[in-house]
Amino acid sequence: MNNPKQRGAVTRVSVLFFLVANFIWLGLPVGMAVLWSMVDPAHPWSFPDIFPKSLSFTRWVSMWQTTSLSDAMFNSYSIALAVAPLSLLLAFPTAYAFGRIPFRGKAIAEVLTLIPLVMPGMLIGIFFSAMILQLGIDNPFISIVTGHTVLALPYAIRILSAGFRAVPQEIIDASRDLGSNRWVTFRNAYLPFLKSAILATLILCFVRSLEEFSVSYVLGSPDFITIPTILYSFLGYAFVRPDAAVVSMILIIPNIILMIVIERALKDNYSAESTGKY
Repeated sequence: MNNPKQRGAVTRVSVLFFLVANFIWLGLPVGMAVLWSMVDPAHPWSFPDIFPKSLSFTRWVSMWQTTSLSDAMFNSYSIALAVAPLSLLLAFPTAYAFGRIPFRGKAIAEVLTLIPLVMPGMLIGIFFSAMILQLGIDNPFISIVTGHTVLALPYAIRILSAGFRAVPQEIIDASRDLGSNRWVTFRNAYLPFLKSAILATLILCFVRSLEEFSVSYVLGSPDFITIPTILYSFLGYAFVRPDAAVVSMILIIPNIILMIVIERALKDNYSAESTGKY
């Protein structure tokens, strides 16, 4: 396609399609959730009104004061903060093997690590509940952290193995030729190239744990609640759309902020790699 006009037309159509698709897929649902979360209880939003008659943060204040939302947030973030580094540490040996060591059956092993992604979360939760009962563990925090870590490990292994593959072999060889031990080689040769992968792993595992419902519900309910499980209670028989929208926004907003942080960090790291400055 050598015609500049044709290339320009294709670019405009592509950008328009991208904007429309993202508006339908992301913008519209998030916008509706924001509006529903701010509907004034004194002025309900109903047909034929296109937009709410009045907006306020009354629903947010009421949810914080009259429900267990604060406890759910504390539980969810405590679990996620434990799952992220634990998944990173457990994934390191396997990721290194996948990324740097050639061995027979590696392709099959890489596929097997993805099994938790295709298994229903409820099934994993039931399996862990039976195993934890046999082990005599009655702490729901430890149970949920274990289940979330299993679900997050495939993501951690995939990201870290890609990071290990990106490390140039000549840099590793140069470090070893200079007499560096394994720790110094890791710090000087591996770590600069793994920074973005480590950060991406931590944030993705954190978000994965924060959003997990099935395992949290099976292993924690009814006494140990998280943000997804309390959201499920608002989507049950006593369905209150504004209340569910408030919890949804509390679940979505931190994830959006984290995605912006990781995107910025990855760009900065790629820029450092291209200039050789770390």
